[in-house]
Amino acid sequence: MGQPAKVLQLFKTLHRTRQQVFKNDKRALEAARVKINEEFKKHKNETSPEKIKEMMKLGSDVELLLRTAVIQGIHTDHDTLQLVPRKDLLTENVPYCDAPTQKQ
Repeated sequence: MGQPAKVLQLFKTLHRTRQQVFKNDKRALEAARVKINEEFKKHKNETSPEKIKEMMKLGSDVELLLRTAVIQGIHTDHDTLQLVPRKDLLTENVPYCDAPTQKQ
């Protein structure tokens, strides 16, 4: 896959992730859309392969961070926030063990 195709794929992936992470939050969806588009437009004339690779890494890191670390919260009262976790954020809650057992 050529570099322009990889850039386009990252662009689309970021937008898909944005839609999942900020689902039902019009303001956040719009802000993320504007920021993604702005950053890609700002660097659209970049020709240096090293610089493009560096920006692709940054974009991939941002996508991973959005997907794994951002959680929505809804104000239900003036001092109450209801968290809305996505299924991919929920992991098995394994209790901590001070004395691990040795494998036989």
